[in-house]
Amino acid sequence: MNWSQLRTIFWLRWRLTRNQWSRGGQLNAILTMIVVVIGLGIGALASVGGVLVGALVMAKASPQVILVVWDVIIGVFLLFWMIGIVSDIQRSETIDISRMLHLPISLRDIFIVNYITSHLTLNIILFVPGMLGLSVGLILGRGWSMMWLFPLVLGFIFMITAWTYCLRGWLVKLMVNQRRRRAIVAGITLTFILLSQLPNLFTNVMRDHTRHRPNKVETRQSDQQPTHPASSNGTAIPHGIQVAHHYVPFLWMANGAMSLAKGNTWPAVLGVAGSFLIGGLGLRRAYRSTIRFYQGQATIKRSKRRPKREKVAAAERNFLERQLPGIPEEAAALALAFFRSLARAPEVKMMLAGNVIMLLVFGVLAFSRRSAILSDHFKPFIATGTVALTFFGMLQLMFNQFGCDRGGFRTLVLSPVPRKQILLGKNLALLPIAVGIGVITLLLVKFALRVPFIFVFAASLQLVAAFSLLSMAGNLTSVLAPYRIAPGSLKPTKASAMTTILIFLTHLLFPIVLLPIFFPPALGLLLSSLGWLPAAPTNLFFSVVVLALFTLFYWLSLGGLGNLLQQREMEILRVVTQEVE
Repeated sequence: MNWSQLRTIFWLRWRLTRNQWSRGGQLNAILTMIVVVIGLGIGALASVGGVLVGALVMAKASPQVILVVWDVIIGVFLLFWMIGIVSDIQRSETIDISRMLHLPISLRDIFIVNYITSHLTLNIILFVPGMLGLSVGLILGRGWSMMWLFPLVLGFIFMITAWTYCLRGWLVKLMVNQRRRRAIVAGITLTFILLSQLPNLFTNVMRDHTRHRPNKVETRQSDQQPTHPASSNGTAIPHGIQVAHHYVPFLWMANGAMSLAKGNTWPAVLGVAGSFLIGGLGLRRAYRSTIRFYQGQATIKRSKRRPKREKVAAAERNFLERQLPGIPEEAAALALAFFRSLARAPEVKMMLAGNVIMLLVFGVLAFSRRSAILSDHFKPFIATGTVALTFFGMLQLMFNQFGCDRGGFRTLVLSPVPRKQILLGKNLALLPIAVGIGVITLLLVKFALRVPFIFVFAASLQLVAAFSLLSMAGNLTSVLAPYRIAPGSLKPTKASAMTTILIFLTHLLFPIVLLPIFFPPALGLLLSSLGWLPAAPTNLFFSVVVLALFTLFYWLSLGGLGNLLQQREMEILRVVTQEVE
């Protein structure tokens, strides 16, 4: 390593940072310095607090308690670290390596500088001083045998940061394509939301499983099984969790702390060696992939895939040339084009993520509590409520149909297609999504709660009726109160106060709009309680009536709403195409 070149690189980084502060103005520089001072102060307080907790509170704690404390610290750190990964994916390198390729300078030094400076984040400032302070406190409280906690903490941080830097470089390389970048951000967000729901699902399932377990079996098992040695201290750790601490790398720090409290140093020594070895492998892989990316070696294999792209393009053209039976040719072409656009837009995937999460959560809860006794009078209302639940995640998409078009709305303004055909195409593009989610949810409810098939069939008719009703309301709202959706997010941009109020009112009045689809099961329950007609055929008959009425109303509304769209299309174009400053 050339230390003179390294000093020059650090000086260059400091000069660039100083120029950025001066370009932003004195106020920006002052606010930045205030934030830095506050962060350093919080880190210092965390360090002092860690020393006090380790020396005074955990000095006489059992090794199992020390393990649990370090597990909690690791879990909270990894949670905030994952949030930081999602927010910092698109952050650029501290020093652009591509501008240094023609200079006689070591690229490895620049890579190291970028690696170090990229992890000077709030998470490191808050957690690392606290971890080191807790280590100092444990040394003061339990003796010098806890000295191995320092390399354990540093090895854990090095391992996490090295592989995070490798992952971040891989994601940046993938996100050169803007469409792929938005899809990756949406996918990571959805994955993070799903992972955050796993503890809730696990708690509910285990609670239901424990509630239905016979007490005799528990008593017999408790009599036969020997008492865990940690139970005398009030903290019983399952054997599987203890085994996991030996094999899961990011749990080695907690396992090492527990072993040091017991007087055994070998698990801590092996944890330090393993952490630095894994971190070194991750950093080496990150360096090699970064150099290949900047030297253009990562794009050599793309030329072999061009024939496949031509086949895919031909398939896309064939898809857009299909005809929908009973639909005018212009509306069919627009519906297929809009559907292809929805399938590619990451914003739509993020909007529909709520339906997927609710489907998983309620599906697991329903199957875990299948033994619950439900009255036959409530089963048709459960099926109809499932239909209403289907549209919660689609509400923003149905009530703001032009928000994701952005610059593409100019094509609709310049097209000679009648405006009612545009609205019809927009609604038809959403129909497969709504029907697909609704049918899957209804089948899940049928098999989980044993709802009769006739109620499920009636709810399927109510699903189409609800879609027609919400399409009418959505067409009106999309024309009167459009707003632009920022690429890769669900955030409205530059929405006026009136538009914000209308967005709030549409979400607030959404349950009231869907009240008519509850009339068929309510009439079936009423007529069956009076002894006039059975509930199931009555529910099915009135579901057919509601479907016919709402379909007719929807078809009649297309002409007037199409004329309204033609009058306001220039205003909609101005709203959905304006950029964020």
